[in-house]
Amino acid sequence: MKGVGRPSRKASPSFFGRFAGWRFAVAVPIYRAMKHGERTITNRPVIVIARLKAKPLLAGQLVAALLLAGLALGQAWPVRADGMGAMLRAILFGDAVATAAMLAAAYGLWTCRRLWRQRARYIFHDGARLYRGGDLSWPLESIRDVVVARGGAGVPALRLVVDDDSEVTRPLVLLPLLDGSAEAVRGGVLFAATGMRGVPSGVTVN
Repeated sequence: MKGVGRPSRKASPSFFGRFAGWRFAVAVPIYRAMKHGERTITNRPVIVIARLKAKPLLAGQLVAALLLAGLALGQAWPVRADGMGAMLRAILFGDAVATAAMLAAAYGLWTCRRLWRQRARYIFHDGARLYRGGDLSWPLESIRDVVVARGGAGVPALRLVVDDDSEVTRPLVLLPLLDGSAEAVRGGVLFAATGMRGVPSGVTVN
């Protein structure tokens, strides 16, 4: 009989099928963000305004790495008797909640690692633009103020007030990660943006 003994293509879902598609839909934007965040965005001499603390970033990397390893082991261990292939499939296409948690842990590990690499010059300017790490920048002439505000998680952060017809402030740095005082950073940013007349009295610039 024609076709007898041939495996049906519908019997095994595609690699990009409905069982795996949502995972890649989540992972691809994270991967693109990782690539974008590693760009070198200026080759001009820069003046550093703010640095980041090392200890919180080291702790974040450790926690994220342990969480990622624990989740992966929890997925793979029950099928260890079936070989490495089964363990890998369990990690990639196993429990949906665990897979989402692994993606979040991997993104957290990468974020802490990226900030660790950028900690020595996290906020800086080159005379024309203000830069935050390696992913965002603003023209100096568009900066109007630097304020302290709490985000959705309740963590205080320095945020930029930018003259771009928008009422939304721009995130600059979380205060728990800042190595130095918020007033010193505010003064340094305003000095770069408007010159000595823009530095509030009593503010020390790093």
